[in-house]
Amino acid sequence: MDKQKVVVLFGGRSSEHSISSATAGGVLGAIDRDRYEVIPVGITREGAFVLEEDDPAKFPLDAAHLPEVVDNGTRILWPEPGGDRMLRVVRPDGSTDGFGEIDVVLPILHGPHGEDGTIQGFFDTLEIPYAGGGVLDSALCMDKHFMKIALQAAGIRVAPWVTVRSRQWETDADGVRAAAAELGLPLFVKPARAGSSVGVSKVESPAELDAALQIAFAEDDKVLIETGVSGREIEVAVLEGADGVRASLPGEIVLTSRGFYDFEGKYLGGDGVDVVCPADLTDAEIAAVQRVGISAFEAVDGRGLARVDMFLTASGELVVNELNTMPGFTPISMFPKCWVASGLSYGELITELIEAGLRR
Repeated sequence: MDKQKVVVLFGGRSSEHSISSATAGGVLGAIDRDRYEVIPVGITREGAFVLEEDDPAKFPLDAAHLPEVVDNGTRILWPEPGGDRMLRVVRPDGSTDGFGEIDVVLPILHGPHGEDGTIQGFFDTLEIPYAGGGVLDSALCMDKHFMKIALQAAGIRVAPWVTVRSRQWETDADGVRAAAAELGLPLFVKPARAGSSVGVSKVESPAELDAALQIAFAEDDKVLIETGVSGREIEVAVLEGADGVRASLPGEIVLTSRGFYDFEGKYLGGDGVDVVCPADLTDAEIAAVQRVGISAFEAVDGRGLARVDMFLTASGELVVNELNTMPGFTPISMFPKCWVASGLSYGELITELIEAGLRR
């Protein structure tokens, strides 16, 4: 059987460039080489598409030296509609090589220009199949304001919030502070369109609000101020397969000394947080979490995959925090851990994602 050609696309222009690159190391090491021929393509921080080395060891998850895509002088030429599906690369000396016709792209990009519908629209325009979320669900879930609106419309509970633009903060700071005060304490302040807890702060007194907004506005000119929800932090992995949408066993984020599940805790194995999967839940709680996870996925017109994060309150209510349409795939990330606990290996998970992309 001929191998299908898969472009593994990683890096990107967002602040999560290095995490995407580290994820690529895991994917390149686990993808089924008997089934797929892999073409690694990196996006530099400046946005250039370059041919990368097919070497998982080049992209380790090392907190002291996070990997990145460096401009090596090559440039990728993508196939265009109406022509062949040949992927070509221009070498630094100006010569051009072809890699044959590609079958599908596996984008493992996080944040803006990768997880927000833009790269998905790019491949839709080029009529190239790709795995993962589509334009609409990626854009909705990248913008936490509109994600919350979509979830509320579907009857899914979310934390109360106000959305603030930077201009509003500059011209009416007292009004913003008053609106935040009505939400109570603690609060979480987060950029509307950033992932992996980048720019997120926990506010435990009114005096901390201004600094938290400054941090968030450094990432985005649109910021959410949310009521903090007291409860267990539960996450469930959702996957679109040939037989429909299904949810994994839930996992739990257990904070021991860290204030919240921040960037370091998610990706760099920082102290003060344990990622537990499967979570210690009753059968009824597991079923409820899976049901809400699938409902949230469907509410945003989900495609491919998502990780749905929620709180389980002491009264048994489930409050959805967010959906991530390209969750972390590093060895310590919740999404692959949940599927491994559910009986699907890391390699099999990658295969399911690719095959879902090929079915489009």
